[in-house]
Amino acid sequence: MGIKKFKPVTPGQRFKTVSDFSEITAEKPLKKLTKGLSKKAGRGAGGRISVRRRGGGHKRRYREIDFKRNKINIEGKVTSIEYDPNRSARIALITYTDGEKRYIIAPDKLEVGMIIIAGPSVKATLGNALPLKNIPLGTLVHNIEMSPGRGGQMARSAGAYAQLVAKEGNYCNLKLPSGEVRKILNVCVATVGQVGNVDNENISLGKAGRSRWLGRRPKVRGVAMNPVDHPHGGGEGKTSGGRHPVSPTGVPTKGYKTRSPKKASSKFIVSRKNKKSRR
Repeated sequence: MGIKKFKPVTPGQRFKTVSDFSEITAEKPLKKLTKGLSKKAGRGAGGRISVRRRGGGHKRRYREIDFKRNKINIEGKVTSIEYDPNRSARIALITYTDGEKRYIIAPDKLEVGMIIIAGPSVKATLGNALPLKNIPLGTLVHNIEMSPGRGGQMARSAGAYAQLVAKEGNYCNLKLPSGEVRKILNVCVATVGQVGNVDNENISLGKAGRSRWLGRRPKVRGVAMNPVDHPHGGGEGKTSGGRHPVSPTGVPTKGYKTRSPKKASSKFIVSRKNKKSRR
């Protein structure tokens, strides 16, 4: 696993870097574990844009991932490590002893031929999935459930992990990738290890077109718009907005807290995420 650079023979290749894909062992996915993926372009159920700057992008097929890891006490062998266009992490094809095949998020250092297993009393070794109460303190975990049986929801992207730092009663304290320390029920299942493709954060796209392949459209500054389009728009000559930064709908941004203090999940947060250091 590493990063590949190019000779700057064109402007687009001057700053371009890509993964060397050295860990990939299969070119095509297992067909029965894929399905068509329709494009939403940032639109919700009502057809209105709820997330700006989304649209286009390369055609993809969705790989069905086993986030629940509910093949209890059935050993599985890693058949291949594959690329997934829908996420930054790699995925691993697992063949279980009963003949079933499933995809999981591939942990770092997982290799073809290794045996993994999920269950309440399995060993806390790389790739195994078990309840948090049976995992030793200090262990790095990923694909963590927030409620029992729902499937992993936290620490699923490339290089992500959470650390089990304490156990108190029916809860375990996890230090999340953001720096936040959060209480999770000790019966929730997590997978041991750090998510693979750790070098993903160091990749430089190199050109605007590569962002478009990923479905990311251009970002236009509010001060460059007209008043009808954005609160920062308009004015004679160039301006810096003339007010505190806001979104197109007038909601303050850059540090404005939008989380409701009455949210039920707030009581499970032991400490908030790390604040960015000011230069």
